[in-house]
Amino acid sequence: MSQHALLSASCKAWRSLSCPRSELRLDLTLGCGQTFRWRETADSHWTGVMRGKVWTLTQTEDTLWYYVYSHNNNPGPENRQKGKVEEEEQLLGKMSKRTTCIKQEDEGLCTVLSEPDKKEEELLRDYFQLDVKLGDLYKNWSTVDPHFKHTANIFTGVRLLRQDPVECLFSFICSSNNHISRIQGMVERLCQTLGTLLCKLDDVAYHDFPSLQDLTDPCVEMRLRDLGFGYRARFLQQSSQMIMNSHHPDWLQSLRSTPYLQARDALRTLPGVGLKVADCVCLMSLDKFEALPVDTHVWQIAKRDYNFAPGTSQKTLTDRVYKEIGDFYRKLWGPYAGWAQSVLFCADLKKFQKLKEEVLSEDKTELKIDERKRDRCAEKQKTQKKKSKRT
Repeated sequence: MSQHALLSASCKAWRSLSCPRSELRLDLTLGCGQTFRWRETADSHWTGVMRGKVWTLTQTEDTLWYYVYSHNNNPGPENRQKGKVEEEEQLLGKMSKRTTCIKQEDEGLCTVLSEPDKKEEELLRDYFQLDVKLGDLYKNWSTVDPHFKHTANIFTGVRLLRQDPVECLFSFICSSNNHISRIQGMVERLCQTLGTLLCKLDDVAYHDFPSLQDLTDPCVEMRLRDLGFGYRARFLQQSSQMIMNSHHPDWLQSLRSTPYLQARDALRTLPGVGLKVADCVCLMSLDKFEALPVDTHVWQIAKRDYNFAPGTSQKTLTDRVYKEIGDFYRKLWGPYAGWAQSVLFCADLKKFQKLKEEVLSEDKTELKIDERKRDRCAEKQKTQKKKSKRT
């Protein structure tokens, strides 16, 4: 049986690229609620599905390590996602052809590609948007925002992903009135039910995200309702049907070249897509870095940490207040406001509070050490003064 890869167990099969933690922290980036396909399968090892492939990622101080699996056998009728992978290859440009050596790990579905592959590295760079210099952005935001500067000292390396627009849209339709762990479960069931089986590792099956065609099937709504999707099941089926009937399969991808507000308005014509979901899709898959998703959580951050006054007497987040919050942050942080907001959102999640406490505890310890040093220094100076007086 194929197993989840560990860096220490098979270093030769891993590939790497230079990437310091200050530019990317996997635990924060993959665990902050912008994607729902990654799991920590071993200490600091994250396994998930991206661009039709199964990956395990880990990192050392200055290096991002990745291990790519490939399904060895044709899953038959399930193999419906080939076009999706080809679409990503076209997006990245034509790569030079190569002869691939495949190292057989087991007789199951999984193998690992052991020969260096430029295409895999480009997919990873594109997904994490590594051409964006995060350190420079952090410096700019810290200059204009003291609160961000304090947060940035703890939460470095929170990076926005460039996700597949179809996966991003339908994942966030599932997010309505939901929390991260429940959304993860729903997205996983969606993929298991309708997606292509890619790989099995330690009895865990990894499936690709369903295609638009798969989601359009009239039976989808009832199947998803049976899986606990509730009213979201109808939105998923109707939105996919509307895209296929009123637009075309590549319509979502084409919105990357459309201005931000125009793209957001287009997304809002879909069933189950409001302002927040549309902004999530714009920011996390359509290259609209000024998009700023606002929910009650983000609203509370604005009121608590920035003394944001508009709408404080209201109990619900209106479209007007939503716009005012977005405009406030865009004016403060500039064209990459959506990236900056994701750092504060991550820092406010309960799951990462322990990180805050650890850093604060270290700061207190260092402060006590400094105080002791100052006390000893002061005591030493007093002793020297007494000696000099005697002489």
